[in-house]
Amino acid sequence: MKDNLITIDGPAGAGKTTVSRELARRLGYTYVDTGALYRGVAWAVRTAGCAGGDDERIGAVCRSVSMYFTDTPRGLRFFVNGEDVSDAIRTQEITMLASALSARAVVRDALLGVQRRLGAEGNAIFEGRDMGTVVFPEARFKFYLDADPEIRVLRRYKELLEKGEDIRLETVRQNMQKRDQDDSSRALAPLKPAPDAVRIDSTAMSLDQVIVVILEHISKRRK
Repeated sequence: MKDNLITIDGPAGAGKTTVSRELARRLGYTYVDTGALYRGVAWAVRTAGCAGGDDERIGAVCRSVSMYFTDTPRGLRFFVNGEDVSDAIRTQEITMLASALSARAVVRDALLGVQRRLGAEGNAIFEGRDMGTVVFPEARFKFYLDADPEIRVLRRYKELLEKGEDIRLETVRQNMQKRDQDDSSRALAPLKPAPDAVRIDSTAMSLDQVIVVILEHISKRRK
């Protein structure tokens, strides 16, 4: 059992990123946003002009792409092929493309090895959709964070507005519904809680309340 790995899975808008970052800060762990890796591949695929291409072309992009996180004066930034794409990968276009690409075996196979190498040293928190079910099924501490669908839509809408995107609430709602359906119904690594994951509904919870629940569970298990 990986005693120093924490996985936090769940759908968009559940609060995974905020919780994972704060939890990593408090524990002194490395935070790994696996969604950024899929978004990075999506950005690279689109840039290469093969967003609608076949698996052979997409696989070639996956094998050649360089992705890494770097601490900067602006905080943790994400680079793809030497370019800071931290903001560029958060658009709705890249979000939906990343979701579509994540259903392709060639993409998941390429990133599975990347994620496991990142987790080899331990003391890390991995946020995603299949961290506890596929990537690190042996992790001792697994959590599945969810929230009411409408609350998740509003959170995502607010996030996009704060980033300067001109988008309608209804568009965000439709995109999220499609992504939820695609992620949970795909045959390959569908979005679902691991059997031994602690499920947390963050609908009416503050960030601190969610963190407390997670830390209390970790403490009890370690004792």
